[in-house]
Amino acid sequence: MTTTRTPATTDSVPAPAGKSRGTLLSSLGGQNLSLIGALVLVLALFGLLNDNYLSLSNLQVIGEAATITGLLAVVQTVVIICGGLDISVGSQAGLASVVSAMVFTSGGSNPYLGMAAAIGVGLLVGVVNGVFIVYGRVNPTIATLAGLAAYKGVAQLVSGGRAQGYVLNDPLFVFLGRGKIAGVPVMIWILAVVALAVHVLLKYTDIGRNVYAIGGNDTAARLAGIDINKYLVAVYALIGVVAAVAGILLTARTGSGQPVSGSEGLELKAVTAAALGGCALKGGKGGIGGTLLAVALLGALENGLTVEGINTFWQNVAQGALLVAAVVIQQRRSGERAVGLPH
Repeated sequence: MTTTRTPATTDSVPAPAGKSRGTLLSSLGGQNLSLIGALVLVLALFGLLNDNYLSLSNLQVIGEAATITGLLAVVQTVVIICGGLDISVGSQAGLASVVSAMVFTSGGSNPYLGMAAAIGVGLLVGVVNGVFIVYGRVNPTIATLAGLAAYKGVAQLVSGGRAQGYVLNDPLFVFLGRGKIAGVPVMIWILAVVALAVHVLLKYTDIGRNVYAIGGNDTAARLAGIDINKYLVAVYALIGVVAAVAGILLTARTGSGQPVSGSEGLELKAVTAAALGGCALKGGKGGIGGTLLAVALLGALENGLTVEGINTFWQNVAQGALLVAAVVIQQRRSGERAVGLPH
């Protein structure tokens, strides 16, 4: 006998003001509130140090510079939620950048051909990563570490290790790299569209729920009938496609295909943003909102250090420190025993 229960609802009873504020804060999450606070602090600090830091033009520079990292961080969030990792995303973007410029140049200056070739290559390398991980049973870190080296090597081989082509004589590439819609750079709009689409996918579809289930408990997910192999290959294919989009934007922003410059180190930024944004590195937890806040924080910090003339090597130190801090905070919140310490 099945008993039908009517879910409780608060639609007819207005919540007290204090409770509403508590619900709002709870929905934002402690992690996101911390990121908002840190972002405000960084903006205020560098704004006091430099009068031009908070100018509209510099804020747009921060947004444009963070777009490529943001795209990679968004899909890195998905794969981490799924219990995986991809540290080859920077090399994938570099390879796509080279391919987009070289095919554009050799194909009669056809931007659509160059972009299609780049996305095709991105899809291919994403599927290759997924197949090695799923059917080759290779640890995701090892598989994508191999991809990091291999895809960078391929990009350098086909380009001779030099920037390729010149695309700023094409209106479409110029529009992508330097155009604006409603006063906002096109690159930021592209990040917003991709981030919104992935957010909706994760939060409001069965696909997203299955991704969380796989990362949370893959054994239970398998027993529930979820085809984990198919999902993992699809997630890595998605990474390849979005990394290719990032590579195309890198080409549009710099004016040529970049085998290494501009893409090196992006994997560290993507993982750091996802971890800072609240992704549990063991899977099953995370969200796009937190990741985007972390991307904004990293972009604001990097730009502030650059504006103040601080050695760029310190930016790498800061990124590494933030990644360690994010992991430590996760371990503390989960209550997991530290390695080598008693319960």
